[in-house]
Amino acid sequence: MEEQSDNLLMKQVQAGDSSSLAILFERHHQALFQYLLHLSRDRSGSEDLVQEVFFRVLKYAHSYDPEAAFRVWIYGMGRNAYFDSLHKRRKEVKGVEMSEVESGEPAPEEMARRKQNAAFLKAALAKLPGEKREVLVLSRFHNMPYDEIARVMQCEVGTVKVRVYRALKELRQQFAKATGEKLYDA
Repeated sequence: MEEQSDNLLMKQVQAGDSSSLAILFERHHQALFQYLLHLSRDRSGSEDLVQEVFFRVLKYAHSYDPEAAFRVWIYGMGRNAYFDSLHKRRKEVKGVEMSEVESGEPAPEEMARRKQNAAFLKAALAKLPGEKREVLVLSRFHNMPYDEIARVMQCEVGTVKVRVYRALKELRQQFAKATGEKLYDA
């Protein structure tokens, strides 16, 4: 239902209604920011990229196909903006911040263990190559279905499945390395 609403809003943007763009921004800027943050590992750069994406939405509104999913289109724009910025800067990006997983009030020992595991997971995720990190961010952090990921990444669904499998396998290996655990099936 919201997807239809996004499509309707985008049709209004195509007709010159900038207030519809503001609604789309409010709906999607936080998730888009998290996606770009996971890709770039640069908070201020990700904020700039979100702004760039919405400028591009306005600039390229005429190219939007109302039959397509808006989320796929905007994530594709986000991905393109990210890679465009990489080509412009040609340097390493620094740091990573991921939102912490919140839970109920577990015991202090459990909270310490979870915090340590989250730090190990962040470190392991940061060590993955960009393409593997991207596919995990989309599938696991943004709960995007494989067919939508395939459209964002401009590849086949089968390719996405293979990439997710390989990325999870490498993430598990990196996590095991960080924690000192032995992997028996790797």
